Amino acid sequence: MLLEGSCHCRKVRFRLNSATPYPYMRCWCSICRKTAGGGGFAINIMGEFETLAVEGKRHISVYQVDFDGEPSDCRRHFCKHCGSALWVWSPSWPELVHPFASAIDTELPRPPEWVDIMLDYKAGWAPDFRSRRIERFAEYPAESIAGWHRARGLEVE
Repeated sequence: MLLEGSCHCRKVRFRLNSATPYPYMRCWCSICRKTAGGGGFAINIMGEFETLAVEGKRHISVYQVDFDGEPSDCRRHFCKHCGSALWVWSPSWPELVHPFASAIDTELPRPPEWVDIMLDYKAGWAPDFRSRRIERFAEYPAESIAGWHRARGLEVE
């Protein structure tokens, strides 16, 4: 499947082929949470690196996580203007590139199931996927954020 993606400000656009375009895995580690603004969705889509075509390369920055003084070999590419996470690439798997589902503009197929990983590292505010019902909204809730909290007994000071 041909996937097309971009950053929010559209200064970076890319396309690649993928035989596995299902965004099925949600990672809750601190790296994915803090660099992607929530649960991370990078390692679930695999694309063919040799097919990656990028417009606006000069607008890309790369972040490598440092583990106890040693840089990770995973390179997280993002737009240096709007901060959008774009893809992860590693020399450990040079034939693959892992685009963030959030950066893909092509309509992705719905996965048959979701897998949540790194739950031991999730933030305290994240739902407990094993025991809680997760509330979902099709659109941004019409009620105010304060009203939403108040209605659920979660007063905002």
